[in-house]
Amino acid sequence: MAVTSAPDRVAAESEQAERTVAPRSAPLAGFSGTRRVPPPTNEPIKGYAPGSSERKELKARLSSMANERVDIPIIIGGREIRTGKTAHTVMPHNHRHVLGDWHKASTEHVNMAIDAAREARAEWSNWAWEDRAAVFLKAGELLATTWRQTLNAATMLGQSKTAFQAEIDAACELIDFWRFNPAYAQELYDEQPLSSSTMWNQLDYRPLEGFVYAVTPFNFTSIGGNLPTAAALMGNTVIWKPASSAMLSAYYIMRLLEAAGMPPGVINFVPGDAAEISSVLLSHRELAGVHFTGSTTVFNSMWRTIGANMSNYATYPRIVGETGGKDFIVAHPSADPQALAVAIARGGFEYQGQKCSAASRVYVPRSMWNDVRDRIVGMMEEMRMGDVTDFRNFMGAVIDEKSFKKISEYLDDARSNAKIVSGGVAKGDEGYFIKPTLVQAKEPRYRLLCEEIFGPVVTAYVYDDDTWDETLEIIDTTSPYALTGAVFANDRGAVREAAMALRNAAGNFYVNDKPTGAVVGQQPFGGARGSGTNDKAGSKLNLVRWVSARSIKETFSPPQDYKYPFMAEE
Repeated sequence: MAVTSAPDRVAAESEQAERTVAPRSAPLAGFSGTRRVPPPTNEPIKGYAPGSSERKELKARLSSMANERVDIPIIIGGREIRTGKTAHTVMPHNHRHVLGDWHKASTEHVNMAIDAAREARAEWSNWAWEDRAAVFLKAGELLATTWRQTLNAATMLGQSKTAFQAEIDAACELIDFWRFNPAYAQELYDEQPLSSSTMWNQLDYRPLEGFVYAVTPFNFTSIGGNLPTAAALMGNTVIWKPASSAMLSAYYIMRLLEAAGMPPGVINFVPGDAAEISSVLLSHRELAGVHFTGSTTVFNSMWRTIGANMSNYATYPRIVGETGGKDFIVAHPSADPQALAVAIARGGFEYQGQKCSAASRVYVPRSMWNDVRDRIVGMMEEMRMGDVTDFRNFMGAVIDEKSFKKISEYLDDARSNAKIVSGGVAKGDEGYFIKPTLVQAKEPRYRLLCEEIFGPVVTAYVYDDDTWDETLEIIDTTSPYALTGAVFANDRGAVREAAMALRNAAGNFYVNDKPTGAVVGQQPFGGARGSGTNDKAGSKLNLVRWVSARSIKETFSPPQDYKYPFMAEE
């Protein structure tokens, strides 16, 4: 393999048995002045149009990475560890094609990671926050330039995202996290209490005592990069367990952070069996926090485990999680039918419906249904599905065999108990392909309107035009989740009615837009109810969770007598 770029050189070094770790440098001393981070801006989305330079660069990187088989080690305290107990990372759209082999951590390695995090914390937590921020600001710039197509290609090949879906996720959103989080940290640190001429009051935003356990999902590379680094930015050290089905992009994120100057042990990369890793970390005395994105079932299990171990911890762990969703679109009779149909098609089928925010249930008035249905089906029939390296394809494959089988079972249910309007085809011999599917339900409590599917399946319920209020109540009470939702209406009164009736049904609510595509700095993301703790990734609200404030009062002229004036005689 020709080694021509910084990411390629790092990948080549990963084949060595052990990486030499440079000694840590001392924190910057003697710096004076109030430092300000660069004003954050959202990274522009590249178009990848035919003939563009970015298209040529991405195509070249896809070709080279498809011909590599990366050996992915555990990385603890900056050192590579290879256990020999490995699993494959494959292309979901061509599951016989192995992209890499990742080494599984054992209980021994988890304990090593705890020790490495403890050792690194002694220095990292005492760095000036600006010096910590500089690491992630540099990571953002590296990703915007020399590392962009490496992380995009890893996401396309390993997670079956199209070029556009990879670009908005692995590049733009992660760059935005690494630019905006330092700015939000600066805002937080700037918040100080009132003082007077007699005293100086201060808030010391301390990192949490112990380590943070970050658990990241397969569906967003940007979440894989944000969950461990948001906590690390605030001075914490982290043990990161990436999703086994997104190991390639996670590995390159780790290498990118190292290239940006992140000291060894600040984030420890520990792939392996989730149950085995969690059993050690969630019961450890030094657990200070959990930063999680994944299924509601897993998060609930983690919460129960933490609750059962409360007497063992040195401090109360912070639990931050974004979990499932059963995201809705509701249309009022005044809605624009074309805008509605496009929102359903894009919101439901982009990235194979594997977004936590994907439109999964839609409610359309009877007077509009035939028109909207035909528009959606027309778009679905045009959608190409296949290998994401063919840029003509709108969709790739679902992530793995387990997901493929689960979605297929829902399709079987729809054939028996509802009506498949279009799609309903599953083919998994070469890749895990599910054709985009539109289902029409007979009853508003049908299971496909209630349960999270996490695939390219949109279920519609057709309501009578004069039951608008009743329909809003059905939407609010049908699902245990409350992540995203949207209303389409040109009648402003209807928009207001939906916004109030569904106020607690979605943490991110959209008016005349699809319920996906939240942008850092514009729509802080997160939901409540069964969708998580709503700590809003990409906002100051999230960073507050990774600090423990200390109030300091300094009195300039302390009293010299214990007596108060009221004690004097009349």
